[in-house]
Amino acid sequence: MPYYMQRGNIPTKRHIQFRRPDGALYSEEVFGTEGFSGPTSTLYHIHPPTQVSGWHALESTAPKYVETDVLRMRHLQSWRMRANGDPISGRRVLLGNGDVEMSLCQPEKGMDFHFKNAQGDECLFVHFGSGVIRSMFGTLRFRPRDFIVIPRGTIYAMEFDALADEDRPQGVTKTEMPFGKFICFEAVNGSHITPPPRYISKKTSQFLEDAPYCERDLRVPQEPLVYDERGSFEVRIKALGRMHSYEFDYHPLDVVGWDGCYYPYCFNADEFQPIVGMVHLPPPIHQVFEGHNFVICAFCPRPLDFHPQAIPIPYNHSNIDSDEVMYYVSGDYKARRGIGVGSISLHPLGIPHGPHPGTIEGSLGKSHTDELAVMCDTFRPFLPTQDAIEMDDLAYPESWKGEHFSRLLSTRGSPR
Repeated sequence: MPYYMQRGNIPTKRHIQFRRPDGALYSEEVFGTEGFSGPTSTLYHIHPPTQVSGWHALESTAPKYVETDVLRMRHLQSWRMRANGDPISGRRVLLGNGDVEMSLCQPEKGMDFHFKNAQGDECLFVHFGSGVIRSMFGTLRFRPRDFIVIPRGTIYAMEFDALADEDRPQGVTKTEMPFGKFICFEAVNGSHITPPPRYISKKTSQFLEDAPYCERDLRVPQEPLVYDERGSFEVRIKALGRMHSYEFDYHPLDVVGWDGCYYPYCFNADEFQPIVGMVHLPPPIHQVFEGHNFVICAFCPRPLDFHPQAIPIPYNHSNIDSDEVMYYVSGDYKARRGIGVGSISLHPLGIPHGPHPGTIEGSLGKSHTDELAVMCDTFRPFLPTQDAIEMDDLAYPESWKGEHFSRLLSTRGSPR
């Protein structure tokens, strides 16, 4: 999506004759957005993409929210989750609203179908595991710490490699996590998940020099797979708040070539170039992607603030008009106590939040942080599902109680 790509075999111009070896025409498909005024790709299929042999409706995909009138900070302990389903059916929506839904997946098996999300872009973040995305645009290998942006309407299958014992979190068994774990942010308001416009040249759509990543950091699909097979192939389509099953009598990944600016790609968080300052900088410097009414950020290992009197952890702040969700990936979270790998914190609008007691003094003099966390801020309240409630640490709102400046008081006496 950020820039023009061409893969496989395509004709010299759009919308002209392009013939298969047997003399029949390839089937051209314009894969367009925003009424053909937005990003578009043009694909060439061996078989007409309109041909299906049957379809029927499956289960509802609309999340059911609970505690919709409860305002409090939450800590979801995602390590309580066990392997379930495949990389699509195993997704469990934890938090969401009318703009974005955040789900968690720890698959126990592979996919025996292909999938198309026809109602929203997806941004997957791979915490554990590696594998391959096989899509109509080609192949994408993924690995831990990858963001995978899959635009709306893409047909794909996600295949995980078996997870090696040494790559699992400590104390987690093969039965509990056989393949890996990822989170998914899905745009459900019709917007697209893209790099922030402030990173992109308005004249050329090129990443600017001060952007924290650029085209060289993105991994794009490799050559089209060109499956020319007859048989029975299922494609499950998510649309209208429900999953639908469509049957094809040819392989759905039959594209021989394509070009355009609308396609899936990977970006690894380790390639993000953190911006640092003399004093603590606000979260927008960590932004990676955005959709309408929400942003996705990555807090990566980096040097800390270098003013001689800097406080190198976040200051107390109020999310006046947004909710903040943080997924903790790795490292030592210096501003939080009781937070570990796989923790998910929700700090809602209307309640100030900041460092836990004692962590400000404890951070002074630190020069680096090794933490990695993924954040989503949204401008409508995040609502929990029952799956989130089952992971909820009810004691979390009490964790800010305690003396913040005990060292200062012990050396300077009681405040007056």
